[in-house]
Amino acid sequence: MMFSFNKEERIYKRNDIETLFSKGVSFFSFPFKVLWHQTESSEKYPVRLLISVPKKYHKLAVSRNRLKRLIREAYRKNKSILYEIKEFENKQLHLALIYTHKEILTYQEVEKQIIKVLNKIKKEYEKSTN
Repeated sequence: MMFSFNKEERIYKRNDIETLFSKGVSFFSFPFKVLWHQTESSEKYPVRLLISVPKKYHKLAVSRNRLKRLIREAYRKNKSILYEIKEFENKQLHLALIYTHKEILTYQEVEKQIIKVLNKIKKEYEKSTN
């Protein structure tokens, strides 16, 4: 279960997306723009994710889909970093990863950056709850 990525772990409702973009805290960590927002919820999964690859930099759907697959796989394998956070009772973390680089990075590079982003979010989250 820890290494799965179900639909319940994705942000797909318009309301949730609008809340994340309007109230979320953002930072940039090459090649991602990252938005995160803490919400009140007692759902099964404490972290929900949105992955975006803008058409502005990657015109072909093939390359956008490839990047989304790489990001999704790197997140799926390393999401345990965020699941280590203890203060998740009746709270949920919404997270958006927006790929902003013009080139398609290798899986190893994407995974290294995802780990860096997840560790930074973990630190920021723990700092904001204390």
